[in-house]
Amino acid sequence: MDNSLPQKYITQEGQKKAEEELVRLKDEKRPSIAKKIAAAKELGDLSENAEYADAKDEQAFLEARILELTNLLKFAEVVPGQTSGNEAVTVGSKVTIDGENGQRTYTIVGFNEANPAAGKISNASPLGQALLGRKAGDTISLQVPSGSRQFTILEIN
Repeated sequence: MDNSLPQKYITQEGQKKAEEELVRLKDEKRPSIAKKIAAAKELGDLSENAEYADAKDEQAFLEARILELTNLLKFAEVVPGQTSGNEAVTVGSKVTIDGENGQRTYTIVGFNEANPAAGKISNASPLGQALLGRKAGDTISLQVPSGSRQFTILEIN
């Protein structure tokens, strides 16, 4: 039995953003929250101190995010941007598809970078999974709540 976790991917752009966020959280937010906690402690009784409780909650969320980013940067595989020599869809590919709602272009990214409104879909999403490994000209069928949808891959960049 394989107990390993599925491989997580991140694009070079996503790696840069995660690194920048991690630095900002450690260098700016962490000291700011520490000051809030210190100021709240000076108010007296911690058992009934809402400012202290709020600051501690904020600190817990911050530390969880720092841990999440640290693990992402440590364990995720960084994928390079798509090069013109690649024929198949991979993480980092920019893919133009045609379906019943017209043409759409998506960039296939790691799970933490997904932003469908910006045209970035996760490699773990149903559409992302269906596109991976496919080539221009391929037609894919995707099950959606309203039935089956057909898409044709027009271009991979």
